[in-house]
Amino acid sequence: MRTAYSVETVRAAERELMARLPEGTLMQRAAAGLAAVCVRLLPRVYGSRVLLLVGPGDNGGDTLYAGAKLARRGAGVTAVAMDPDRVHAGGLAALRAAGGRLAGAVPDRADLVLDGLVGIGGRGALRPAAAALVERIPAGAVVVAVDLPSGVDADTGEVAGAAVTADVTVTFGAYKPGLLIDPGASRAGVLHLVDIGLAFGPPEVEALQHADVAGLLPEPTAVSDKYRRGVLGIVAGSARYPGAAVLAVAGALRGGAGAVRYVGPPAVADAVLARYPETLIGTGRVQAWVVGPGLGDEGGPEVREALSQPVPVLVDADGLRGLDPGVLRARAAPTLLTPHAGEAAALLGLARETVEAGRREAVRGLAERYGAVALLKGSTTLIAPAGPGPLRVNPTGTPWLATAGSGDVLSGLAGSLLAAGLPALDAASVAAYLHGLAARLTGGPLLAHQVAEALPRAWREVARG
Repeated sequence: MRTAYSVETVRAAERELMARLPEGTLMQRAAAGLAAVCVRLLPRVYGSRVLLLVGPGDNGGDTLYAGAKLARRGAGVTAVAMDPDRVHAGGLAALRAAGGRLAGAVPDRADLVLDGLVGIGGRGALRPAAAALVERIPAGAVVVAVDLPSGVDADTGEVAGAAVTADVTVTFGAYKPGLLIDPGASRAGVLHLVDIGLAFGPPEVEALQHADVAGLLPEPTAVSDKYRRGVLGIVAGSARYPGAAVLAVAGALRGGAGAVRYVGPPAVADAVLARYPETLIGTGRVQAWVVGPGLGDEGGPEVREALSQPVPVLVDADGLRGLDPGVLRARAAPTLLTPHAGEAAALLGLARETVEAGRREAVRGLAERYGAVALLKGSTTLIAPAGPGPLRVNPTGTPWLATAGSGDVLSGLAGSLLAAGLPALDAASVAAYLHGLAARLTGGPLLAHQVAEALPRAWREVARG
């Protein structure tokens, strides 16, 4: 599992460790790790052209010391400073002693560029001088961000203007949330973590990996039957949106549900049966409910009925309209909400733009207000627990999932995992992971039913490790 920590937490850990170490030790550890990654990225170090974009802080110092190590191995290293009067003195001296140089302009060509302009303390838009250097990064060079791509907010992943798009980010001590959450995540490239000896408590953000998901997958045993594997009830679809029911059932059946019970209009039930004859029709015993996809404006009674039952309930799409926080908070069984940004805005009484600009705060706000696990869809899907605990970030998302019906498939998949007995936070996390992986395996452009069809393949890939 990848765990991420806020800038404040990282700074506190650095101060605690630096008080016990000789001055400059952490910078040397960071520079050594950064240089080692750069060596692996270059076909050969000797004779390569390395450009350092250097800011005035410790981030610039890390970059200069790493450049010095590359210069000692025969690379031609040129540093360009954002502010020539505020360059890390020790790092610049080391670079010059190793044969590197400080230049006044960005060269036209480079094999490797180290972005050391702004570190994790940067906030808001880049200064004009930094933005100008970013615009001049030579085409074709491998770009390595030092700790964080300049222009990305370390805590939120937000980008306010110009920013570096890195091929690789070498981060020190711990992952930062902005490296895992878009748009920052899409700017970071491949992540490398350099251990510099920091110690932390519980993380602020975590991202499941293959092994974590494999350990959560509900696998049938020799004594399994459809009830032990979980029966999911689905209330979805309408005359206007019959496909929502079909897609939700598809996600559930391919998500490992022992059985799926569909409750809805007869015409929609016929469409579901025509595609999936194994579906049960009508009310009966279930271990969890999914309510909302494609219900239109008439789904209020069905949502209230599902929420009154003592089993986990996933509420999506049209089912999210007019939810009463008091009702959800009073439930003894878990509730999982799966809105997109517009639906989340309505639930919180905010503008959609506010939610999109502050996704971490929005998903936390949903979980706190409604006493439910909240899954906020987007290019990076965020999942907040109903109570205290780390925010989860899904690492497998892809923009190709921004297509009609993909949310219905996700609802069915997550519901099947709830019915199998996974806690709501884990059901949401595993479903988002498999959903994104299935889309990646399918490739784009894609349709929602293609993602559903690829779910067993994604499941097998995760199970194999």
